[in-house]
Amino acid sequence: VEKAEKARAAAAEHGIDLLVCVGGGSTTGLAKAIALTTGIPIVAVPTTYAGSEATNVWGLTEAARKTTGVDDKVLPATVIYDAALTLSLPVDLSVASGLNGMAHCIDSMWGPRADPINQALGAEGIRALNQGLPLITQDPARLDGREQALYGAYLSAVAFASAGSGMHHKICHVLGGTWNMPHAQTHATVLPYVLAFNAPAAPAATERIAAAFGTENPVDGLNRLRETLNAPKALKDYGFAEENIAEAVELILPVIPASNPRTATPENLTALLAAATAGDDPKTLTDL
Repeated sequence: VEKAEKARAAAAEHGIDLLVCVGGGSTTGLAKAIALTTGIPIVAVPTTYAGSEATNVWGLTEAARKTTGVDDKVLPATVIYDAALTLSLPVDLSVASGLNGMAHCIDSMWGPRADPINQALGAEGIRALNQGLPLITQDPARLDGREQALYGAYLSAVAFASAGSGMHHKICHVLGGTWNMPHAQTHATVLPYVLAFNAPAAPAATERIAAAFGTENPVDGLNRLRETLNAPKALKDYGFAEENIAEAVELILPVIPASNPRTATPENLTALLAAATAGDDPKTLTDL
């Protein structure tokens, strides 16, 4: 919030009539924060694979609490995708960012406004990221993998903006805002646990996700990709501790959408966070 206020003041003082943001989600987020109160149009040039540039969703953190909202004023007027600008993004950040995009795709399958159109966009996003991210790890200087990842990121964002924020994002927003955890790595770590948690209660979505991965079981597809990418594995590696779980459950439970296919309880949400904190096998959550 402090950074946003400073930037808004600068925009007003200098009579700014256009915002250009070049960078990742935080950069795009700052431009959105300015646009939210001023209505100044944004030209976004994303250099990561999270997809924030293609959504009307904004987020601000104040006093260790992250607030998000939806407003068409923050949707960039123009987005320029150039995979060459992502060539210098280190492999580990490319992986975490791409899995953040993957989280947008999967959350779209059961978001509050999920429908066949945004589910189709989400499934194509899963397919593109599943294909592109391994190519980046094999050869970070190749453009084709990075182009696939940007394509997947765009699809993930459009699907997410349409379907709305689901259980996965509610968990990650609380963790990021309250414990100042790295955004992309938190998403990359939590995703398989939410997928394993919801999959038994959402057979149609589960089938669609599995088909996009080319596997019978969606958790197997995601875990196979994560192993290939050497993806983030445990929340404890990013500053979240077991003693934080009870407070996290208290903060997360009230914001999980009623549309979530499986009812979250203090018990099963505690089990989910405990498994994600330790880096346990996500499949243990399927039988909760």
